[in-house]
Amino acid sequence: MPELEVAGKRWTVAPASNLLDALNAGGCKVPYSCRAGSCHACRVRCLSGEPADAKPEALDRLQRAEGWRLSCQCLVVQDLVVEVFDPVRDGIEAQVLSLDWPAQDVLRLRLAPSRPLRYSAGQHLLLWNDEGIARPYSLASLPDCDDWLEFHLDCRSPGLFSDRARLLAPGDRLRLGELHGGALHYDPAWDTRPLLFLASGTGLAPLWGLLRDALRHHHQGPIRVIHLAHDPRGHYLAEPLAELAAAHPGLALQLITAAELPEVLAQFRLVSRQTIALLCGDPASVEDFARRLYLAGLPRNQLLADTFLTREA
Repeated sequence: MPELEVAGKRWTVAPASNLLDALNAGGCKVPYSCRAGSCHACRVRCLSGEPADAKPEALDRLQRAEGWRLSCQCLVVQDLVVEVFDPVRDGIEAQVLSLDWPAQDVLRLRLAPSRPLRYSAGQHLLLWNDEGIARPYSLASLPDCDDWLEFHLDCRSPGLFSDRARLLAPGDRLRLGELHGGALHYDPAWDTRPLLFLASGTGLAPLWGLLRDALRHHHQGPIRVIHLAHDPRGHYLAEPLAELAAAHPGLALQLITAAELPEVLAQFRLVSRQTIALLCGDPASVEDFARRLYLAGLPRNQLLADTFLTREA
């Protein structure tokens, strides 16, 4: 029977136990969100021994060389000595600059990190609160343009992190965990190709940064933005998006609700098979969008998508 050791505490676990489950069962309180190897909230460092890793490509070579593993993707097959990620020791402190509600259930959070953070539009960042709860959020800010890190939190449903975030005030402190890239990015080489941004809910956050990144690079091809919300009040960036559309003739904006989605999908046509599509939102919406794009003839390698899941309290 393999043994786990964390901070001097040692206990036996069943062979091939999931490492995340074994650590939490042993009282280590390792956070997690997706359990799919995407959010990186459950990252731990293996000091001795090696687990069976189902997704080694999820971390870069340097992180793996330092012993970091995603515990949700690992099985305990031999004795392991593990160090749990400590946001105080391993993270970056950030101060809350401002909070506002661009929609009733969307909290816009702006943070100032204690030291400069190099990132690209569309990346994710792990946020830790003072209760040790960690969640990954997409960056809505644009590097070299915004003087803050911006996040859009969906607060429609109860959540351990989002409920606490409602109580934050300017000057409060959070910790920043690992920065990692999802599928979404803007490539200046796409300069003349049509761009299609499809978002549901706060899946608009990374696309807001990427859209501004494309415009900053003076993108020459047509750009179409479609935002899906539960109702008209959910189009929380309607005004700034409309302002961008008014300033850029090549940018078309379409705000739709869930009730309108079937008709929009049925009538959807590609302006060109050279289109690059960037999708972000809940899995069901992203799947609906992606299916329609495939039927419309979009090559699969021209579709970039990120999905997010909301964990309830």
